Amino acid sequence: MMKTVIEKVKSGNDGGRTAMPRITKEDKARNRQNILEAAGRMFRSQGIDAVGIAELMKEAGLTHGGFYNHFASKNDLVVEVCRASFTASLESLAGMIEDGQDKAGPPLKHVVAGYLSTAHRDAANGGCPSASLVTDAGRQNEAVQSAYAEGVEGYLTGFTTEFLCEAEEKGHELDPAEARQKAVRLLSEMVGALMIARAVRHVEPGLSDEILQAGRSHALD
Repeated sequence: MMKTVIEKVKSGNDGGRTAMPRITKEDKARNRQNILEAAGRMFRSQGIDAVGIAELMKEAGLTHGGFYNHFASKNDLVVEVCRASFTASLESLAGMIEDGQDKAGPPLKHVVAGYLSTAHRDAANGGCPSASLVTDAGRQNEAVQSAYAEGVEGYLTGFTTEFLCEAEEKGHELDPAEARQKAVRLLSEMVGALMIARAVRHVEPGLSDEILQAGRSHALD
């Protein structure tokens, strides 16, 4: 009897019952992406530790149990979200640098203007992970911290390269070590200004705007 049942299941013949539809590779990939995107929004707006898997899967439009079909653990998801978020931000940075200088100024001026804009400040569930995940990253394990560090290094590399290119275009000689220090300072000032501006924007919107304006005006001094 049991052998007959097993054979029917293998053959898809279940005696007239409707077989459960099989999920396609495309559907699985889409579901995985939905989880990543939902996690990215929720981690930024609520904090990593505040987001539970059940809540996350509901946001993604999927069942709780389905999470483990895509990720071995929440920590694995956090690592992937961090990497994916930085990848998107670094692609945007690369695009601005490739566009080169225009009437408004050199590429890094555009980068600073976009990063320290009111739109970026107010994007509670979006924006660059360098600021939105900075506090959380330090509370997570080494795998998450490494993913965050890789993203930071991507920014520093891009900034350093652009500082050297700008100096060369102007006929100036800039030591690579000095360019690296300028890159570290620029990223630190951008992240710090954005975090403070976000922290006070609801109670002191004028102060928040002032911090962003000062950052835009002096980050490249």
